[in-house]
Amino acid sequence: MQIKQFKYPVEQSEPPRPARETLPTMYDLPSENPEEPGLPDEFHYLQPNFLSLTFRPSNYSPEEVFNIGNMNLYYDPRHPYWYKRPDWFAVVGVSRLYENQDLRLSYVMWQEAVRPTVVVELLSPGTEKEDLGSTVRLSSDPPTKWEVYERILGVPYYIVFDRYTDELKAFVLMAGSYQQISLQEPKIWMPQLELGLGLWWGDYEGITCRWLRWYDAQGNWILTPSERAAVVQQELETERERAAVVQQELAIERQRAEAERSRSERLAELLRTQGIDPDSIT
Repeated sequence: MQIKQFKYPVEQSEPPRPARETLPTMYDLPSENPEEPGLPDEFHYLQPNFLSLTFRPSNYSPEEVFNIGNMNLYYDPRHPYWYKRPDWFAVVGVSRLYENQDLRLSYVMWQEAVRPTVVVELLSPGTEKEDLGSTVRLSSDPPTKWEVYERILGVPYYIVFDRYTDELKAFVLMAGSYQQISLQEPKIWMPQLELGLGLWWGDYEGITCRWLRWYDAQGNWILTPSERAAVVQQELETERERAAVVQQELAIERQRAEAERSRSERLAELLRTQGIDPDSIT
């Protein structure tokens, strides 16, 4: 007799699902590259910090403003590890904190979805050509800074400053391309921010030279927190001095009134010795 072998039914597996693309987040992307050329010198640390301290657009609350120097700016979701590192840039209309809760490691465009309003590059010998858009690249190379700011991100204002010649260049995005603005003086007004940026000669952090600094609609340079504190302290000191003068004047007035009262009493006493009632004299 032939024994038939029992065959277990073959379990049907589900067809493989297509892989879902997951772009890296701010936490996945590197925030530093020590081997990158053009690493910041001391001026590249001080100037961006000074810009941040004086960047106070009146038409946005501090919670709607993010600005930083020397931070990776990731711009292309098709090439998520491509980035530029502006010397300084500012974004308005975005949360001050990443997702309203964390300090940023980098600025990732496909997560933030708000482009920078202004980018500032500080010229250095190693990056000058790229900063001014005069470099030629291979088609396989990542785009240059100029291409990213102008064509990919569409940053409205691009500012370039050469501290060796104190030359300020300003480019404004018009019809999709940068047009250099002819500056009668080293200042440019940015209506979108209700702020202007110009060259200021003065002392910052113990260094006296020309600095990029923000100014308001009245042409006043925006004060740093320490400068505002000094102004408040000076106003308090002036107020104390004014109060001291008032107190001194009141004391003099009291002394004058006391002397007048004493003189009147002596005169009244003299009249009484002469048999005259001082109250009868008008």
